[in-house]
Order: sequence, then C-alpha cells, then structure tokens
Amino acid sequence: MENPTVVLSQWQFALTTIYHFFFVPLTLGLAILVAVLETIYVRTGQEVYKRMTQFWGKLFVINFAMGVVTGIVQEFQFGMNWSEYSRYVGDIFGAPLAIEALLAFFVESTFLGVWIFGWGKLSKKMHAATIWLVAIASLLSSLWILIANSFMQQPVGYAEENGRLVMEDFGALLTNPNVWLQFPHVIFSGLATGAFFMMGISAYHLLQKKEDDFFKKSFKLSAWVGLAASLLVILVGHSQAQHMVKTQPMKMAAAEALWETEDPASFSIFTIVDEKNNKDIINLRIPYGLSLLSYNSFSGEVRGILDLQREFEARHGPGDYIPSITITYWAFRIMVGAGFLMFGLTALAVLKFIQKRPLEKFRLLFIFPIAITLPYLANTAGWILTEMGRQPWVVYDKMKTADAVSPNITSGMVIMSLVGFTLIYGLLLFADVYLLKKYAKAGPASKNASHRTAEDHSNWE
Repeated sequence: MENPTVVLSQWQFALTTIYHFFFVPLTLGLAILVAVLETIYVRTGQEVYKRMTQFWGKLFVINFAMGVVTGIVQEFQFGMNWSEYSRYVGDIFGAPLAIEALLAFFVESTFLGVWIFGWGKLSKKMHAATIWLVAIASLLSSLWILIANSFMQQPVGYAEENGRLVMEDFGALLTNPNVWLQFPHVIFSGLATGAFFMMGISAYHLLQKKEDDFFKKSFKLSAWVGLAASLLVILVGHSQAQHMVKTQPMKMAAAEALWETEDPASFSIFTIVDEKNNKDIINLRIPYGLSLLSYNSFSGEVRGILDLQREFEARHGPGDYIPSITITYWAFRIMVGAGFLMFGLTALAVLKFIQKRPLEKFRLLFIFPIAITLPYLANTAGWILTEMGRQPWVVYDKMKTADAVSPNITSGMVIMSLVGFTLIYGLLLFADVYLLKKYAKAGPASKNASHRTAEDHSNWE
C-alpha cells in the first residue's frame, strides 16, 4: 500500500507545478514576440508597432508577475516535503537552481523594470535592447531549470559518496543530451503558446471589427510564428521520443501500453488497459508503427513493460516499477493531438495569407479565441507525461519517489499545505485570467494615449 504522505506530497508538488507552468510558456513566448514587435518599430518608425509593443507588453507584464509569485514556492517545497531528495542530490541539483535565481532571474526582473519605466527616457534602440535582455534572460532561466530537471531524467556527471550523489563533472550537466532536447522543446512550446495567445485575442477583436489594421498585423505575425513553432515542437518532440526509447524505455512502453517486447513494435491507436492484471481490455495497433517512430525504420526492438519490470526487480529488488499506464498513455496522446491541431490551424491561417485572401473572410477565425487553450493543454499534458512516466523514480534509476519525502512530516501537515496552496494558486490563476481578459478585451490604448505613455506611463496604470 502506498504511503499517504508520499501520495499527498506528490499531489501538492504536481498541482503547484501545473499552476506555475500555466504562466511560464506564455512568459517565454510573449517576451520574444514583444521584443520582435519593438524591433520592427525601431527599424520602421511606424507608430502602430509601438502601440502593438505596448499592448502585448502590458499583457506580458501581468503574466510575468503572476509567474514570479507562483514560482517562489516551488523551491521551498524541496526542503519542506522532499528533504531526503534534497539531501541525496542537493550538491548537484542546487547548483543550476542557484545560478538560475542569482543570474538569469535577476537580470530578467531588473531589465523588465527598466523596460517598463524607460519609455521616453531611453533611446529607441536602448529601450528595445532592454526587452531583448528580458527575453534572453527568460530563456537562460528556463535553461538552468531544465539542466536541473534533466539530471532527474538522465543522471550524469555524478559520483556516489556516503549515500549521497555529489557533483563530479559540472560540464557533464551542461552537455546532458536530455537538456538539449528538452530545452528547445520548451522554448518552441513557449513561442507556440505566445503565438496562439496573440492570435486568439487578435481574432476576437477582428470579429468585433475593432482596430482592424492593428490586429491584422498581430494575427499575421503570430500565425507565422505559431506555424514555425508548432512544426519545430513536433520535430523536436519526435527526437525526444527516440531518445526516451534509449534512456527511459519504461516511459515509452507505458506511453504506448506495450506489455511485451516487440521487434518490429506496433503503435497503439486506441488502448484501454487493466492495470491490476497487466493486460489490455481494448487494443488497436498499427504494425511496425512504433519501430518506425523510434528508429525511423520498420524494424527495431522496443522494450515491453513486463520485461522492464523484471529487469528492475533483478537490479533493485522486489517492487512495482511500472508507472500509471493510463495517465502516461493519455497524456502522451493529448499532448501530441493538441500539437498537431495547433500546426493544422496555423497552416490554414498562413495559407490564407499566401493566397492573399482578406483575413476578415477567414471562416475559421472564430476558432482562434477558443484555440488559446490548445498550447496550455499540450504543455500540461507534456509535463504530466515527463514526470509521471518516470515514476516510481524521482531520480531515474537512482532514487525512488517514496524514499525522497521528508521523514518528519505527516499526512495532516501535507493536507493543510495542499489545500492552502491550491486555494491561493487558484485565486492567483483567477486573478491572472481576469486581468488578461480585462485588458485583452479592452484593446490597445488610443493613438493619443500611446503618445502620452512616453511621458507619464499611463499605459501601465
């Protein structure tokens, strides 16, 4: 029977992380898009791009502030709920997180303040440089966090001493193959999130016939970015899956509900499993499909769940080494399905531009405000797949999640903090959505108000 304290601690960390991850991709994507818009304004001198920079920048700042608040709690949880994990890998895990906080995050926050209050005080080029520094620092911030997370997925550069993992090669952390697949996937996902956010709001205003030129430009830019980002997410995700077959074969086996090792391996179209009895209830598969995806070949062995379970038992002793197959299987399909739908929608939009058809006659325009939810669905499902598919390991093949929890906390303590965090984070998410919706629906400031912004910052009040 599972330890209730462990389960509750997992739920607490999962919920707070999912809440936090609602804000992160939009921050990454909008930072780059706003920087691009201001660069276009500096190069062309067209006032409409200044107004676009200020409007989308306002929404970026709201989202950034909420992301900071929700992210602070994350690191404290390692000491509160997961002290055994911190003791075991703190020598390694702490270094990239400290660098992220001391360098990337402070640079990001400092230059965002300069950007907000620098309108009219800095030269155009210098002001544009500050938002690029914010965007670059955001990318570096995510990189250091992913370096820490990648060690959990694929431990490298360590030695084991006195029951702890200690850093032996910092360079190995930086060159961990998992990082350089995970990092571009997260960045392109962020760009896709920012693009769909911009497309959805632009489509809403175009349907309302407000500020047509402003929102046509916004829609076209974000559609091109969304198309490129969605395609790159799919391509990098494919490489990640192939890497996963080699480094975390149990995760791939669970994502495909593949019980027995196959060569060639079949791809699941639709599977419902009986996890208690380790068998399928419904199983529709495409022969050769999984081998093709895993090796770009119609042949190639993909390890099955039961074989991997026996292998883990032989190496680590009796236990259940199988993650939740239902959660992993459907998280994978939700992520992939949402990703391909995003690519399809942006491809249709870009096709209209190429055909030079009026945007207001695009019949699917009404879908894009709703489609803002797609990247959030894909991002959340992707995170669940990444973390749940690794179970029962917190550090893959080195430390189990059950062994990572703090020894002196009780279920009652975790329940109280779980309820508290959930309520507070829920309120913050509500506030974020409310503010984004309020200012997004209000639209950009008038041209006269935009001119005044340089003097009195009225756009930010």
